[in-house]
Amino acid sequence: MLSHLSKDTHAIVPAETPTALLVGVDFGGAHFDHELQELGLLAQTAGLAPCDRIVVKRKFPDAALFIGKGKAEEIKALALGHGASEVIFDQALSPAQQRNLERVLELPVYDRTFLILEIFAQRARSHEGKLQVELARLQYLSTRLVRRWSHLERQRGGIGARGGPGETQIELDRRMIGDAIKRVRERLRKLEKQRHTQRRQRHRNNVFSISLVGYTNAGKSSLFNALVKARAYAADQLFATLDTTTRQLFLQEAGASVSISDTVGFIRDLPHGLVEAFKATLQEAVDADLLLHVVDASNPHFPEQIGEVMQVLQDIGAGDVPQLLVFNKIDALEAQQQPRQPVDFMEVDGRQVPRVFISAHTGQGLDALRAQLAQRWQANHADVGEVSPTAAATYEHAEKPPAKPL
Repeated sequence: MLSHLSKDTHAIVPAETPTALLVGVDFGGAHFDHELQELGLLAQTAGLAPCDRIVVKRKFPDAALFIGKGKAEEIKALALGHGASEVIFDQALSPAQQRNLERVLELPVYDRTFLILEIFAQRARSHEGKLQVELARLQYLSTRLVRRWSHLERQRGGIGARGGPGETQIELDRRMIGDAIKRVRERLRKLEKQRHTQRRQRHRNNVFSISLVGYTNAGKSSLFNALVKARAYAADQLFATLDTTTRQLFLQEAGASVSISDTVGFIRDLPHGLVEAFKATLQEAVDADLLLHVVDASNPHFPEQIGEVMQVLQDIGAGDVPQLLVFNKIDALEAQQQPRQPVDFMEVDGRQVPRVFISAHTGQGLDALRAQLAQRWQANHADVGEVSPTAAATYEHAEKPPAKPL
């Protein structure tokens, strides 16, 4: 079944902006994005203009074309009618599926993984960030060499001959990419050693470390700027910043300073290669004493986003690090949706986790957040039995009843 969700054929788009037809395949999953809103945001972030959004319903993917021959022909006609310059799929495609689709559609075809990699390549600013993205892109491209470009096509040999110059070029490309991956990994290892030394120095100095984590565009960088008065880049877009920034935050309530780091945002189906490439950066979250899990309270899909972040944290080994949920953007909520109290508890993966409601934009709730951080610092530095009653009440969250979600 093929259904049109929205058509932007009358939208005025600059001539130089590539137009993309967005395709999602619904296999009956519980959290499928039927409106393809997130894919549309990813496309716009990458510099594309979505001209139509299409959902194809299937029980399982077609091995050759992912969506089947008939649907591919329908999408080809739609793309031609809209003047689309490329087609973007919301799921990951195998190299063979991507190649076969391009032959049928006669247009460049990309998947969600490539789109995210492209955004990361555009947004990386630091030397380390660029290396991490380069590694992920090289790993992605290394799986798509076979018959992927015209200069790799075989030339026919004589009787009994197999292969030809094309195969030689494929092997050369594979070797070049393999060598490049080794070089990038070695350079990243050196940077990882430097980060390890810095973290070890902070640990030696008994510095309480906090890492901001969360779904992309939840407002981590805005909160980071609001807390430490920094000037980290923040914008209402996906993956506004990729580079980890660490600053000192003075907590007046505790009379002490803590280390706080802003990390890369997570997203559904974050490419495994990116998780691997950004391990050095994400290690800040693994080694942290506390994770501030920032959530966009105004997003109706925040429960699913929390689940995606928790999954990535488990993958990198940070699933057991203590968390404090920070529900941001409450200024965007309707009056009836406003929280009844500034701090409560929410069940996450069977555990009761403290939750603070704030607005990094207006500053609402930041005092309550600072108080929570001060209590965490005091509990971390106090001997057993010396924790203040207020702090003790905060950590005995297992006995608290779960709060109703927004």
